[in-house]
Amino acid sequence: MAPPSSPRVSLSGAALLAMACLLLHGGAAAAAGELCADYYDCTCPDAYKIVQGVLIEAHRSDPRIFASLIRLHFHDCFVQGCDASLLLDSFPGMQSEKDARPNNNSARGFPVVDAAKAALEDACPGVVSCADILALAAEISVQLSGGPGWSVLLGRLDGKTTDFNGAQNLPGPFDGLPMLKRKFRDVGLDDTTDLVALSGGHTFGRVQCQFVTGRLYNFSNTNMPDPTLDSRYRAFLSQRCPRNGPAASLNDLDPTTPDAFDNHYFTNLEVNRGFLQSDQELKSDPGALTTTAPIVDRFASSQEAFFRSFALSMIKMGNIQPLTDPSKGEVRAHCARVNAS
Repeated sequence: MAPPSSPRVSLSGAALLAMACLLLHGGAAAAAGELCADYYDCTCPDAYKIVQGVLIEAHRSDPRIFASLIRLHFHDCFVQGCDASLLLDSFPGMQSEKDARPNNNSARGFPVVDAAKAALEDACPGVVSCADILALAAEISVQLSGGPGWSVLLGRLDGKTTDFNGAQNLPGPFDGLPMLKRKFRDVGLDDTTDLVALSGGHTFGRVQCQFVTGRLYNFSNTNMPDPTLDSRYRAFLSQRCPRNGPAASLNDLDPTTPDAFDNHYFTNLEVNRGFLQSDQELKSDPGALTTTAPIVDRFASSQEAFFRSFALSMIKMGNIQPLTDPSKGEVRAHCARVNAS
């Protein structure tokens, strides 16, 4: 790739360069339009380092940002595939996925993605898609937090549409195990290992009180706490999230190592200290006994096993309906809007 001071590369020229590079390094799989780890080796060889630098800088003022960025990738891929549709603002005739209930006033990190995009546009204009930025940011966020690294498969294009209704149906904090399993199957992930491994992303980050108050005071409309919730942990959370207290107050998903990517999420589930109902369901639901609970046990006893499965499941998730057809996708110049707008 020419240095940043060179003239702007046209989208068609960038695409030709990318194809030549893919055919050289990616073989038949790349030629078939599949994703590959070395997609930008010729057209933007410093893409990973550029995104990493933006994330390190952002983390200095926002310790939550790594968890927020991996959540963006998750919420994007589960809605019409990994096409950066989540990043689009509303425009005439199309409502943003940001406004859907699971994302509204909850999904965050968009300015950091925009900063990474701007840095990449300075270095290699019109080359790196916003969808690939989300995939890179997720892996970098995990690795910088002490978790595993993996070869990020790249070559996604950005979509030109959103799916507001699909975003309303993301896996949610109040979902029971059968619903969680169905939602994972619906996007082509398995409802055991992928479900448990990717849920382990809750080993870092923060969550609002509104997502636990039901478990503390009125579980399933019983006016009683969730019986699966450890009593001492419940007392601790009741202090943090009093009845009728501020719904948006933040709490650590993992009270032991809140900013580290490790297997403490699973050791917490083992002693009924999962913050979200959807987390504890993986261990405590009666249907979990022969499905997800043994995987929770394995990951709780072996961080290495969790890291290995998490990396594999992230690669699978990143390959949900990737958009690679130039007639249907593009490399957006700005992640919040399509190029024609």
